Amino acid sequence: MFGLMHPGAIAAVSPDRPAVVMAGSGRIVTYRELDEESNRLAHLFRAAGLRPGDHIALMLENHPLFLVITWAAHRSGLYYTAISSQLTTGELAYILDDCEARVFISSARLADVATSVTAVTPKVELRLMLDGVAPGFGSYEEAVAGRPVTPVADECQGADMLYSSGTTGRPKGVKPPLSGEALERPGGLLRLIRFLFRPSADSVYLSPAPLYHAAPLRYCMNFQRLGATVVVMERFDPEQALALIERYGVTHSQWVPTMFIRLLKLPERARARHDLSSLVCAIHAAAPCPIPVKERMIEWWGPIIHEYYAGTEGNGLLHVDSAEWLEHRGTVGRSLLGTVHVCDEQGEELPPREHGTVYFSDGPSFVYHGDEEKTRAAQDPRGRGWTTLGDVGYLDEEGFLYLTDRRAYTIISGGVNVYPQEAENVLAVHPKVMDAAVFGIPDEEMGEQVKAVVQPVSMELAGPALEAELIEYCRSRLAAYKCPKSVDFRPDLPRHSTGKLYKRLLREEYHPATP
Repeated sequence: MFGLMHPGAIAAVSPDRPAVVMAGSGRIVTYRELDEESNRLAHLFRAAGLRPGDHIALMLENHPLFLVITWAAHRSGLYYTAISSQLTTGELAYILDDCEARVFISSARLADVATSVTAVTPKVELRLMLDGVAPGFGSYEEAVAGRPVTPVADECQGADMLYSSGTTGRPKGVKPPLSGEALERPGGLLRLIRFLFRPSADSVYLSPAPLYHAAPLRYCMNFQRLGATVVVMERFDPEQALALIERYGVTHSQWVPTMFIRLLKLPERARARHDLSSLVCAIHAAAPCPIPVKERMIEWWGPIIHEYYAGTEGNGLLHVDSAEWLEHRGTVGRSLLGTVHVCDEQGEELPPREHGTVYFSDGPSFVYHGDEEKTRAAQDPRGRGWTTLGDVGYLDEEGFLYLTDRRAYTIISGGVNVYPQEAENVLAVHPKVMDAAVFGIPDEEMGEQVKAVVQPVSMELAGPALEAELIEYCRSRLAAYKCPKSVDFRPDLPRHSTGKLYKRLLREEYHPATP
C-alpha cells in the first residue's frame, strides 16, 4: 500500500480503514467515505463551472468533512484556501476577495461570521453550509446528494493557496504554480515526510492544531496519501492529547512549542498516567522552542523529536533530529531544501555566528498573490533571487541555523539590537508563567525599552512581587540590556491557535498613534 499515493486508490484496497477519527466525538470517516464524498463534491464544482486553476475557500472548525473538502478541491485541480475560523468579518472579507474564491464553504457553527460578508464578497458565486443553512447559503448535504462517487473525467492535482497568519500586518496569500499532474504523483513534501519520518499505511497521525494552518493541513493530507489514520483534535488539551496517543496507538504527531510547554506544566501524575510507547516520531515547528523545554521533552519522550523550519511560502526547509539537536542545542536544523544565507541590511553575506536576516536560495520560488510590493520585500536587496520569511538568526560553522527573532520585532535600544525571543524563552519556563511576550516600547532616552507582557499560571499571582521576580529571573540568565524593564500581566495573550503570537496587537497598544 505504500505506493498508492491517494485516497481513492487506498479506498479500493481498504475501504473500511479509518481516514479520519475526530478526537472529541469519536466520529470516523473511512477511506471509502473520504473518496466517495470528495468525488461528489468534485462533480459539484464542475457543475458550478469551476475548472482547473479556479479557486474555492473554506472556513470551518476542525470538522469531520474538512479534509473531504480539501481533497475534493485538490483532485479537481483547484486552488483551495483554508481560512482561520477565528477571523473577524473584515479579515474574512479581505481574504475571500483577495483569493478570488468562486465557492465558499462554511458551517452552521460559524454562520454568524460567514453570513456577515455576503454583501461585500461579490466574486463568490456559490455559498454552501455544513450542518444547516443560513441566509445566502445553500445546504452542502443537499447540494452533493446524488452526485457521482467516481472521479471527474479531468481529474488532476490542485494546490492549497494559504495565507500567512498576518502577525506583522495583512495576511499574504502564497500562490504556487499548479502542476496539472495526475493524482497519483507524490509531491516534494511527501518525499520529505517519507525520508525523514518513515510513515506507513499502519501509521496513526495525531493532529492537535487547527486544520486551516499550513502544516496540519499538508501533513494530514500527505499521511492520507499513504493510507494512515489521522486523529484530529477539535481543540488542543494537553492531557487529552496524551490520552489519545495511548487510546489510538498514535505513532506520529506534530506540535508547536506552546503545546510542549503546556504538556510539561501538567502535574507529574497526569504526565505519567498515559502509555506513550506507540509514539515513534514527534515533529515540531512554527516557532523556536526554548532550550530547556526541548531538553525536558527529549528526556521525557526519548530521542524521537524532530524539528523543522519552513514557512507557508515553501521556499526552503531545515531539519534536525534529537541527536543532532543535543549536539547543537537551540538550532532549528540544517538545510534539506534550498541554501541558507544570513545577510546584513545591505544584503552582504555574513560569516558564521553573526546575526542577520535569513534568506533561502536554490529553493522553490513564490509570489504573494496580487501584491508585488510584498513579494519584492521578501527578496534580497541585491536582486539575486534569494527570499526571506522575515526571520533573524545566524549560522554556525557546520551550517546549523539558530533563529533569534522576527526581523519586524527586533528592538533597537540605545543603538543596540535586542532580540526579544531570548527573553521570551527564559520567561516561558518560569514555573509561575503560562505565556509571555516581549517587545519594544517607546523610550525618550534609549529609543525603545524592553517590555514584557505575561500570562501567569494564575492571575492571583500578578503584581509587583511577581514583576520583580521575573525581571530578576531574566537578569540571572541574560545580559541586563536584553531583559524587560517592566512587566504587565494579562489573563491571556493574543496567540494564534497554531502557536504564533500576535505580538503586533500588543505592540500597537503601547505605541501612541501617529497622526
